[in-house]
Amino acid sequence: MKVAFGEEMARDREVARRPAPSTAEVERRLAECTDFYRQPELAHLPAARAAEVLDELALTGRYEHTAEELLVGAKLAWRNHARCVGRNHWRTLKLIDARDAVTAEALAQACWEHLRTATNGGALQSVITIGPRPLPDGREFRIVSPQLIRYAGYRNEDGSITGDPWHVALTEQVTEMGWKGAGTRFDVLPLLISVPDEPLQWFEVPEDLILEVPLVHPNYKWFAGLGLKWHAVPAVANMDLEIGGLTYPCAPFSGWYVSTEVGARNFSDTDRYDMLPTIARKLRLDMRSDRTLWKDRALVELNRAVIHSYREAGVIMVDHHTVARQFLDFVGREEEAGRACPTDWSWINPPMSSSLTPTFHRLYDEPDLDVRPNFVVRAQGTGCPFN
Repeated sequence: MKVAFGEEMARDREVARRPAPSTAEVERRLAECTDFYRQPELAHLPAARAAEVLDELALTGRYEHTAEELLVGAKLAWRNHARCVGRNHWRTLKLIDARDAVTAEALAQACWEHLRTATNGGALQSVITIGPRPLPDGREFRIVSPQLIRYAGYRNEDGSITGDPWHVALTEQVTEMGWKGAGTRFDVLPLLISVPDEPLQWFEVPEDLILEVPLVHPNYKWFAGLGLKWHAVPAVANMDLEIGGLTYPCAPFSGWYVSTEVGARNFSDTDRYDMLPTIARKLRLDMRSDRTLWKDRALVELNRAVIHSYREAGVIMVDHHTVARQFLDFVGREEEAGRACPTDWSWINPPMSSSLTPTFHRLYDEPDLDVRPNFVVRAQGTGCPFN
């Protein structure tokens, strides 16, 4: 289902042509293009291909990647992303080429194909869907939603929030557009899509594409009564993908969760579901002082439940100890290949028990957030994209 935001919205979204890029911007993109076609993964291409695209980029500011180049670029963007601890699997990425999806409806269908392919019955696969590039006048195709699957947040009259507090504004936006949620803690929000020449539209995520995992605990039967669940596929949708001097603003990407992203962030952060006090009371912990470490004890049991539940449901998830070892394997292979491995230390260490993981006890190459190809966080999004 989709609902237009109104004709006035369509008029508001008609943007003027952007000013010509600066000389520095042009030179930067030409350099990125040159560097991309020098990558070993494209060494089999004829030299004429690199010369051809470089000339076209210099002349028009545009060129077209082949499907092979697009997949290689997306893989390299994952490999280069300094804030990702899961880069060990960068070669396994699958591509859905949706560059011809120029309507909101077509982009929504591409996203449903993405979820179907990525979910794979719980045996999750790493997938990227790449939509159209911006039009020559600068207008863009974007998925406004931060992920393909997100839970609504409803503001109550007493100031409390039902659902995910992070998404109150998005929930209010789509509600004003005509969407109506059930009002539970885990209502899946519709997908919000923006394309040129159409009003902003929302699309209900098909129920059969939403794989969710109810949380239970291996030792405490009462845990199931908390009614907690989380979705299987973390599909980040609001980052730009930059390859060879070109930008793809519509490029949802998914892998699988690290357990702490769900247990130590989504359900534990005080500005998210804030479940630690509830779990501590159920465990009958002494909560009179932080010095009793009641939060730490509740956090461990919550994360045990997350890991246990995903395993029991047959849904791929990696724990923070395992992914840390996998990341160091990745770093070792990058060093053997003679490549720098830009790494943001504060992002690749988990939000719990960091000093118990091997990633904590060493230094890395300084994070180069300008290396390309790469995924680029938009100005309005600075938090962890997979939470």
